[in-house]
Amino acid sequence: MSALEPLAYRDGDTALSGLLARPAGSPRAAVVVFPTIINTTRAVEDKARALAEAGYIALVADFYAAMPADFAEARELAGKVRADPFAYRRRLHSAIDGLKALPDAAGLPVLAIGFCMGGGAVLELARAGADLRAVVSFHGLLETPLPAASGTIKARILICHGDADALVPREQVLGFWQEMDAAGGNWHFHSYSGVPHSFTNPYPGATGAIAHDPSADRQSWAAMHSLFDEVLGQ
Repeated sequence: MSALEPLAYRDGDTALSGLLARPAGSPRAAVVVFPTIINTTRAVEDKARALAEAGYIALVADFYAAMPADFAEARELAGKVRADPFAYRRRLHSAIDGLKALPDAAGLPVLAIGFCMGGGAVLELARAGADLRAVVSFHGLLETPLPAASGTIKARILICHGDADALVPREQVLGFWQEMDAAGGNWHFHSYSGVPHSFTNPYPGATGAIAHDPSADRQSWAAMHSLFDEVLGQ
């Protein structure tokens, strides 16, 4: 797989550093990839490269302007960046702006995907009415302090969820459905039976409540591509 390029962008006074994956030819669309609570990981970077191989220009966003040393530090940083939900949404929008500012992405339709915390991030963008063709959440968080208002959602929404995800119990799933219906969102929800959190991460170390599921990984990725083909009209 091709190397990722560092891409500097800003959220106000905060200097951020994303990772850019370029396709071999002209990109069909631009995709912002929001990572996990740990910030970028090998699994997330692999997904960005796979998007580039499929013809997209993809940016792995930077949540914190830092790489956490461990999960405890990641939770602390996540708590700070999400403490003000409006400031958090601005941080997320800054990644979209950073990608759109590239000459290679000028005028392209923009999509967003995310994993775990990043899955919740793309839903925050959809709720905020971001000008995105589609967002896809993989084992993402569904709760929000700022539910979508009626008529604000522009993006098509795909949720790929493990039904055994201990971080997202079924009452949160039902609450999300109700929120989307009330807001008039255009959403699909794919739920994989018996599948836990972080099912797209194939690397060792994830077991039990957090584990890779090869079938859910393949099926969800294929569903993403199908939705992208539909909204891009290609």
